[in-house]
Amino acid sequence: MRDAFARLRVRVICLKNTPNKDMNRSSIRGLYYGMYILAMLIFGTNGLLVAHMSIASSQIVLLRTLIGGLLLTCIVLLRGGFDREAVKAEWKWLLFGGIALGLNWVALFEAYRMLNVSLATLIYYVGPILVLLFSPLLFRERLTTGKLAAVAIVAVGLGCISGSIALGGMRIEGLLTAIASALFYASLIVFNKRIVRTGGLQTAAIELDVAFFVVLIYTSFTVGLPHPAMADLPYIAIIGMVNTGLAYLLYFSGLQKLSGQSVALISYVDPVSALIFSALLLRESMTAVQWVGAVLILGGALLGELLPSGSQNNKTITDD
Repeated sequence: MRDAFARLRVRVICLKNTPNKDMNRSSIRGLYYGMYILAMLIFGTNGLLVAHMSIASSQIVLLRTLIGGLLLTCIVLLRGGFDREAVKAEWKWLLFGGIALGLNWVALFEAYRMLNVSLATLIYYVGPILVLLFSPLLFRERLTTGKLAAVAIVAVGLGCISGSIALGGMRIEGLLTAIASALFYASLIVFNKRIVRTGGLQTAAIELDVAFFVVLIYTSFTVGLPHPAMADLPYIAIIGMVNTGLAYLLYFSGLQKLSGQSVALISYVDPVSALIFSALLLRESMTAVQWVGAVLILGGALLGELLPSGSQNNKTITDD
């Protein structure tokens, strides 16, 4: 009888504890999803901030990389510092990644102004599909039929956007600048995929610091150092501290705990939110052909992310 009561008691305790553990795990997982989604929403407001500043695009990037780089470097140091062995082994890719990051943002922010936030964002997101297209050469990954279909879908979408820009009388320089931002974004993905030992937050801090010096040189020889007006200061503080420092911290905190497929899916909250914010807050409008292009580009890019890779050597790509 005592044995029976003992077994019953153990079962009751197990029944009490199991739901609590499951609830705790679900709550923690939900927290990481929330962090990652919030980071994507913050990234989606970059165009809004750029639209409200009077200084040149490269000057905005200069101040953003300065503030964001200092914040992330301090966070890394407070967490125990950089992994010197990893950084020493991968310094070349970290350097190239920082250069690509700085030029990527300069081109993207300039495209925001030459075209608009919506169109520049859509063209920018062709970058990942370019990496997918050349993955057999870059990473020896097999390009499956499904991934080729994703590339074709994005190509048709880009054709819709590019054609509407040319026929609509918008600046061709803006289209070329947006394409340049996509190329630099693709380069950043390639370089970051080579980085396997250095942690994500450490990589972001180093690349932001490198980007600052690259953009400092570029800005010095083009438009000169920034002299922001008082009205620019709140936006500069937000894009440096919130949209870079805080957003990257949330991004990497969530990235470490979520599956690759979840990350790929949620990453598209960024461009979708950018389109919504620009329509609601900047009163930007798109033609029917441009909306078709938007669906094709984002849908095709997402399809390319979610389809299984033809190679087992498939590493996480650090987003910017």
